[in-house]
Amino acid sequence: MNKQDLIAKIAKDAGLTKSSAAAAVESFLDGIAKTLKKSGSVTLVGFGTFKVSVRKARMGRNPQTGAAVKIPRRKVAKFAAGKGLKDLLN
Repeated sequence: MNKQDLIAKIAKDAGLTKSSAAAAVESFLDGIAKTLKKSGSVTLVGFGTFKVSVRKARMGRNPQTGAAVKIPRRKVAKFAAGKGLKDLLN
């Protein structure tokens, strides 16, 4: 399922127009992104939690040349599935 499929499903299930469903999806995704940017977490009970994790700086290796390369510290988004989602899948 891609973003357009999700918008179409929300529009059909909620009886909305596609444009209002698209606005709702955009607002939802924007809210998650802004919260993660502030290093917060977003918890959707029964579904899961989006949070920010920090990867330490480390040394890597260029596969073509074999030269050592310094990989800088960076923040990454992580998702942990909640109990309800895990139960649904298993």
